[in-house]
Amino acid sequence: MALNEHHYAINVFWTGNRGAGTSGYRSYGRDHSVTAVGLPTLLGSADRTFHGDRERWNPELLLVTALSQCHMLSYLHVAVLNGVVITKYEDTATGTMVLNPDGSGQFSSVTLHPRIAVADPATAELALSLHAEANRKCFIARSVNFPVHHDPALAAPTQD
Repeated sequence: MALNEHHYAINVFWTGNRGAGTSGYRSYGRDHSVTAVGLPTLLGSADRTFHGDRERWNPELLLVTALSQCHMLSYLHVAVLNGVVITKYEDTATGTMVLNPDGSGQFSSVTLHPRIAVADPATAELALSLHAEANRKCFIARSVNFPVHHDPALAAPTQD
């Protein structure tokens, strides 16, 4: 394996066969499990709109989650490189998916709403500006074909 190449492996197991398989659109469940070596099992389904279980993760939520996590990790790295000490980071990310007349669909955008706190108020402006660099470094954001917007703001400092 090349040093600049990384591989990821997961297993998806469909658990929604209600006895008749896919004999009809409403005859099967969308439930499934996702596993990876050494990690807890993730219970998945389709979005409720597509006959899924609202108590399980769906691919759309996982895509928005992956973008939010990747941005956070990239942002924290960029903060270190720029000498900005972040003491709090929270995000309430939102995504928009558009359905096409043929039943297909795609995401049209995702917006991240990171709220950060900095140890030194003098670095607040720099801290906010670093989201653009983090977006350029985020592996997942670089891999999608729709815009990933950012609406960063300062949060109240953490209390010790």
